[in-house]
This record gives sequence, structure tokens and C-alpha cells, in this order.
Amino acid sequence: MLFLLLLKKYWTLVLAIITGASGTLAFAPYNIWPAAIFSLTGLLLITLNCSVRQAAFLGLIWGISLFGTGIKWIYISIAQFGDMHYLVNIALVVLVSSYLALYPMLFTSLLVKLWPQNSLWRLTVSAPVLWSLTEFLRGWVLTGFPWLQFGYSQIDGPLKGLAPILGVEAITFLLVIISGLITSAISNKRMLHALWAITLLLFFWPLSFLHWYQPKEQSSIKVALVQGNITQSIDWDINQIQQIKNIYLEYTQALLGQAQIVIWPESAIPAYESNQNNFLVKLDQQLRQQNTSLITGIIDNRPSLDSNQYYNSIIVLGEAIPYKYASNNRYNKYHLVPFGERIPLPSILLPLVKLCNLPISSLNQGNYLQPPLFVAGMKIIATVCYEIIIGSQVRENFHSDADFLLTISNDAWFGDSIGPWQHFQMARMRSLELGRPLLHSTNNGITAVVNADGTIQAQLPQFTRQVLNVMVTPTHGITPYVRGGYFLLWMINIIMGLSALILGRQ
Repeated sequence: MLFLLLLKKYWTLVLAIITGASGTLAFAPYNIWPAAIFSLTGLLLITLNCSVRQAAFLGLIWGISLFGTGIKWIYISIAQFGDMHYLVNIALVVLVSSYLALYPMLFTSLLVKLWPQNSLWRLTVSAPVLWSLTEFLRGWVLTGFPWLQFGYSQIDGPLKGLAPILGVEAITFLLVIISGLITSAISNKRMLHALWAITLLLFFWPLSFLHWYQPKEQSSIKVALVQGNITQSIDWDINQIQQIKNIYLEYTQALLGQAQIVIWPESAIPAYESNQNNFLVKLDQQLRQQNTSLITGIIDNRPSLDSNQYYNSIIVLGEAIPYKYASNNRYNKYHLVPFGERIPLPSILLPLVKLCNLPISSLNQGNYLQPPLFVAGMKIIATVCYEIIIGSQVRENFHSDADFLLTISNDAWFGDSIGPWQHFQMARMRSLELGRPLLHSTNNGITAVVNADGTIQAQLPQFTRQVLNVMVTPTHGITPYVRGGYFLLWMINIIMGLSALILGRQ
């Protein structure tokens, strides 16, 4: 009897590891969207008939397995730029994965504590509500890190049609319900519940064919995205600044008068904007003479009363009004990368970062709400790198008369890993939610243009120095998600949560 109990615990632990790791397969570049359901079903299955302590432990192991495989790409930036022993680098990845795993652990602990009975209420009502709550916390605490939210894995799946109606979090919510039904079918041998799961999956599939936007064919515009493929090791070398500028200028010269908008990626000019004034004014004049506008990333060091303010910025050149350093036609990044651009709780965590010899940058936040960029007669909703995955921020900055979405990025920090592919997958979801094409400009890939339905119009191969020339058609129209955001989803969560607390525990 003791042997059977030990064997059961061993296989439960193995199942936690396998199903946690399998969740990574749902995301890009693997794109096996059913793996999300398999992973969530595994989490619900392993916590059946468990004590709170056992459920917490299994949730932690499942989470470490998911995040350990899904965000292992952070090892590359730590190893290449941290100058530490490889064992320390591995330890840091484990530490980050363990922190993120606290949220699945909180989910399983509360689920078993509040609903100890293995009922349909627990699996299909309580579980999705609790998962929504813990995922919200993961995206908010310490400035948030909402990476690997399962809804994003469905960008090419049958549930994608929910995104422009209720947003990506509604897809995640439904995935947990479907996984709960499958768990009930397996544990209680209720095949009817499996049929319900399949029905739910197929019921929302026709929504994928609905378009909440209309193309403005008469306003199509030629856009050129320059992928500089600058090696990260020289990107901020002061001796390489002129060489880097020459690379971008060389590829841009042939586009003058041909493309109406040229886009350079994040920090394409690896120097402070105030120090590049002569270069920018001269380039602005040349662009304006050729009726070409340029969007580029740059670091702005804005003087203030106490000290300089540093912003990860986007500026526009070549417009009718000549460029000036005081120009308001710019965007300053708001949501800074935790530990990469901003240290959360600096009094506590800064000594640890210094001890680990990690590269430290301390940027200032731009305003949460900023006007769109005006470029070649187009209104463009801008984000920088990591921000594109913060759906609520992008939505609240969205304007009904916007033509495009834009994100500029530099994923060279993460080498030949799955990180840039996951980032691009999440960026595609913003197009689907908001019904606008996305211009996705990066240093070394993935440089692409995404249609307003989240599909890919054109894309450059990674690690190449090329230009992506695309005729892009803006769209107009308002999706239900733009109008209501997550309000309806949270109302559903509240109603279901209260119902589960009052009725589901009886």
C-alpha cells in the first residue's frame, strides 16, 4: 500500500513537470495551440484529491516547468552581458522562473482551499475565475510580467475570434473552462463533459471569420522597414555610432522618394538625441525634400531641474514642420522592462542586481496616455518593445481614427532563441484585438507587417540586413473590445466567482 502511494506521488510529480513544460509548445515558434489545453488540463488533474500543501507544491513545480522552458531565453542576455559564472546565470533563470511559478501555486492553493470537492463547479466555474485573478496579479505586481498568457497561443486557433470582442484574456478564461470540462471527463468518466468541451471550442470558431474593420483602400501607403541587424556587442559602443548610422543611411538612401514611410527600430541611433541634433536636422531636411518620413528609435536625455531625464523614445523626421528637439511628434516609452530598464523596489533589489553584475539602466517613464504619431498623413499608435504585450495600455492609447499600430524593438539581447517569436506572437494579438495593421520593426528580426486580423502580410528572415517594402492598407472601424475593454469579462468573473462561493461550496 505504501509503495502504491509513493508510486502515485512520483507519477503526479512527473505529470506536473511534463504538462507544465508542454505549455511552452503552445506558443511560437512551435505554435501547437492544443498544447495549452493539454497543459491546463494537466494542472487541474494533478491537484485533484490533494491537500492544500500538496496542491501548492504541485502548482509550483508545474509553474517552474512552464516558465523554465518558456522564458529560458533570458539566460542568453544574462550570460552574454552579465559576465558571471554559468552556474550563477542558471541560478538566476531558476529564480525568475520560481518567482513566476508562485502565481500558479497561488491558483492551486486557493482552488483546493476554497473548493475542496472535485466538483464541476470547482473545475469550470471557480478555476477560470481564480486563474484570471492570479494572471492579473502576475501582470501587475513589480510592474508586471504577463509573458506566456495562454490566450496568446490561440492567435491561429479556433478561439481567436474572441479577441476583438473581449480581448485575449477572454480566450485564456475560456481555455480554463474547456480544460476543466476535459478534467471532469477524465476524472469522473463523464464523456458528455468532453463533448461540451469540444462544442465550446467549435462554437466560437465562426467568430474568426468576422471582421470588425473596413480597409481604406484609397489610403494605401508604401512603408519600408529597415532591419539593420546590428550586433548587440557593438550597439552601444561609442566608437561604432557613425558606422551604425551609415548602415541605416545606406539602406535608406534608395528608399527616398519611393517609400512614404521608412521605419528604423528601437535605439537605431545608439546615442542621445540632444547630441545628434546636427545629424537629425540635416537628415530631416533631406527626407522632407524627397517627401519621405522617417520613424526611428533613439534615447532622449531631457534636462530637468534635478538631473537629466532619460527616455526610450520614438521620433519622426521628414514631416512638413521641420524637426526640432522640442517637437511633440514623439513617443516616450511608458512600460519599462523590469530589471532591464527599471529596477522595481530599488531600495531592496538594486543591491542584488549590482551583486549579480547585471547591466543596469535607469530610464524614466513617459506618460501613460500619449497622442498618436502623425506620419505622412497617418495616425499611428506607437509602442516600444515590451509594451506591445500590455494590452490594456495599448487599448487605452488607441484612437478611433488611428490608421496603424507600431512597435519598434531590439531583440538582439535574446539571440537565436524563442523569445523574439513569442514577442511577435503577442504583438499580432494587438492587431486582432484592435482591428488595425501592425508595423513591427526590429533590429535583427522579427521584422514584419501584420494584417488587421492578426495574420502576417510580409516578414523578413531573422539575422539578415534587409529592407521590408510593403504596401500597407490602413483600416477603420471599432471592435467591441475597443469599446468595452475587459469590463464584460470582469463582470462575468465577479458573477461566476460569487456564484461559486455561495453555491459551489454547498
